[in-house]
Amino acid sequence: MDAMEFFQRSAGKWRSQRVTHHLAFRRAESGGSEIFVEPLAADNPKVIEICKLHDVDPSLAVGGAFVSWDGSMDWDKEGEEHKGTTVFSLVPDPDNPKKGRLLRERGYAEIVPVAGRYEIDDEEALVLVTDYETMSTTERFWFASPDLRLRTSTVTRFGGFSTATFCAESRIDDTATAKGDSNSTSKQLEPICGW
Repeated sequence: MDAMEFFQRSAGKWRSQRVTHHLAFRRAESGGSEIFVEPLAADNPKVIEICKLHDVDPSLAVGGAFVSWDGSMDWDKEGEEHKGTTVFSLVPDPDNPKKGRLLRERGYAEIVPVAGRYEIDDEEALVLVTDYETMSTTERFWFASPDLRLRTSTVTRFGGFSTATFCAESRIDDTATAKGDSNSTSKQLEPICGW
């Protein structure tokens, strides 16, 4: 399996339950969300747009995905929302289609375009690593069954603070035409364990 196949297997709507451990505070927080994933072909205008945003030749991309989410966490203040959308573009390494660059319109920590690295490991899991100016994130996604996807993520801040998150996601709709508008984008921050 390559990364594009992983996105294709992820198509549809998912219900996510997660627990985030805030290691510096020795506290855990639970939350939930609904996530919608729509795989995008290499010639999709959004995939091409993200490549151009990163000064990457669009012909090198093998496709990507549009992702939307809507969730909440235990510690949320009144009116606080964890919702938004993003678009990814996959650009594999020339010598290994299981590794490459994951181009995003924005990252977790900064509302700017960001490029991370992806790899399909020996257990068919998708591993994403993204380095920012002030932190680094590592995420691992894998299928326990066709309709159950699991994720772990760690965020390490250069000052030493970090969080660790575990998510269990069950598919509630396998169509890629559920709610979500692949023509829209959001400038809000992604939640941890969001695509």
